Amino acid sequence: MESTVGQSSAEQIVANSGGAGNIQSLTHCATRLRFQLNDASLVDQAALEKVPGVMGVVPQSGDRLQVVIGGAVQSMFADIMALPSMGSLGAKKSSDADVKAAARAGGPRGKVAWLDNFFEYLSDSFRPLLGVLLGASLIIAFAAVLDALGVVDFRAADKPATWIFVDAMWRSVFYFLPIMVAYNASKKLDVDPWVGAAIMGALMTPEFVSLNDPERFPTTVCTVNETLGTQSCVADIFGLPMQLNDYSGQVFVPLIMVAVLGLIYKGLKKIFPENIQMVFVPFFSMAIMIPLTAFLIGPLGIWIGGGLGNGLAWLNGNAPFVFALLIPMLYPFLVPLGLHWPLNALMLMNLNTLGYDFIQGPMGAWNFACFGATAGVLFLSMRDRDVTMRQTASGALVAGLFGGISEPSLYGIHLRFKRIYPRMLVGCFSGGLVIAILGTPFGGVKASTFAFTSLLTIPIFSPMWVYIIAIAVAFFVSMILIIIFDYRTPEQKAEDKAAREQAAEEHAAESALPAVAAATATAAAAAEGAAPTEPAEETTEIVSPVTGEVVALENVNDAVFASKVLGEGVGVIPADGRVVAPISGTMMTVAKTGHAFGIKSDDGVEVLVHIGIDTVRMDGEGFEIAVEKKQRVNAGDLLATVDLDAVRRAGFDTTVILAVTNTKALGSVTPRLGAEVSAGEPVIDVEH
Repeated sequence: MESTVGQSSAEQIVANSGGAGNIQSLTHCATRLRFQLNDASLVDQAALEKVPGVMGVVPQSGDRLQVVIGGAVQSMFADIMALPSMGSLGAKKSSDADVKAAARAGGPRGKVAWLDNFFEYLSDSFRPLLGVLLGASLIIAFAAVLDALGVVDFRAADKPATWIFVDAMWRSVFYFLPIMVAYNASKKLDVDPWVGAAIMGALMTPEFVSLNDPERFPTTVCTVNETLGTQSCVADIFGLPMQLNDYSGQVFVPLIMVAVLGLIYKGLKKIFPENIQMVFVPFFSMAIMIPLTAFLIGPLGIWIGGGLGNGLAWLNGNAPFVFALLIPMLYPFLVPLGLHWPLNALMLMNLNTLGYDFIQGPMGAWNFACFGATAGVLFLSMRDRDVTMRQTASGALVAGLFGGISEPSLYGIHLRFKRIYPRMLVGCFSGGLVIAILGTPFGGVKASTFAFTSLLTIPIFSPMWVYIIAIAVAFFVSMILIIIFDYRTPEQKAEDKAAREQAAEEHAAESALPAVAAATATAAAAAEGAAPTEPAEETTEIVSPVTGEVVALENVNDAVFASKVLGEGVGVIPADGRVVAPISGTMMTVAKTGHAFGIKSDDGVEVLVHIGIDTVRMDGEGFEIAVEKKQRVNAGDLLATVDLDAVRRAGFDTTVILAVTNTKALGSVTPRLGAEVSAGEPVIDVEH
């Protein structure tokens, strides 16, 4: 495996994936990098999981690999693709679809290959839309809050123009969703995506919609369903009856249409020579598929989606207790496999046909049980001072609670520790049980629109109070069970502890601890027969080396310092780059890179000033050293000047860490926390 010392996160990910030469293709979704490799055995999973920014690693069959990044996945993807070593990947002519097809040809990834392909088709048709769906759902949540506060009635037919415009901001996504799905599905099947979008768009034009007007078109016949209060129309087109439907918000219709289009499009490409394909393949595709979709596929898609939705509606209406428990208990197994997409499609279908959805409420119980388990892991990681897991869990929890995205929790944590799922399922069951008991009199918990189940979208659910109780129960049951029974086996806990201790030893060696330097100097003085010095003035205070905000040592983003293996101390988030001596004494260590200084006071207090985290990798760039080893300094004397902007541009944390490395030899070392300080003001009290 290649050395990753001094490399960026992007370089480390590539190196620990077997190198650029081992990568056939690289794509990404909302939270994960998706690799197709030549040889998955070359992956160093343990090293990958330690790369800054990586939340988890999920090996898959067929030499595939997923690396969970979270919300920064697009930036990480761009950084990787910009690496010089990845230039050859961009030059390859084979598409990502070709690579996947080749992988499938080498052997099916599941027991039923066509089923695996089917769910991959669904997933890739929806996945690129997650961002706009999330954006629209937050606009809806904002509107729902204003509605709940009585600012405006969003259900009124005579709303002011301003609020009609706000409606347009989110309705655009759902109204034109069929065109977006058709575009993505076409790309998935290697069909010109604009052809798929144009075919679906033809059924949403004002001209097509106007066919519903029997006054304008006397051959159009409309009937009213008195029970449902709905109207259905049939137009006479070319002497044939065409059922007219509202295709806005539909998803089954474009999915079926593109599947048929794929066969016709590729067949046409075989018929026409390459030099005239650009004209005739799109023409005949549209000439065939628009009528076929309008007469057959459209009504069929409406019927299939409506049938599935009605089936679930029947279950929700006749056995609501079972339904409320079934959905949150199924989702933990559907989401990791990508099998939840059909249910997402049904939610959209319900909203389009019923005006509300009854699946998202019980689904929220699963989501918040998932986030509760992550919160439990975060609590334990803070207790154990496990900085790596704390960063992973905190990022996943924020993505879940405010974005409604479960993948960072699932792939970054839950699927890595087998003890989490049993505890999380209890939370799912508890939340579903609340909905089953309290929601049954109301016909379940209903959602007024499609949204990601987060804290921000609570107002779209009704009855809101039932939903709030359900997700709170699901969240806290999972969290408490994880805290009480842990998420690791005893063996895993032992491994984590050993890894932290090993990291502490390596960090101590790298930083050239002042305690070691001081011991060496003392031994040398003894060997030379140096005379003992007069008793020194007692050090009772250690001052801040920089101006800034004081934070607890356990909250700094360095596992070794946070664990206090190197002694008690504080972190200071610097406001400027002037770094001064925190005590009077002798410079025992001056790192040539300028990132670390060790000072020993005359009465034996040993202090390490560490500027930034991992800044040793900057190799001195941006650091101007003002002292030398063995030099005498007084508290407040300049140690170094640092270009903080250069540190940030290099991607490193600027926190200045102040640690008393011989804490155990002293009576007490007490940090002063939670304050803004100037350089030279006391931040640690010391008693001998």
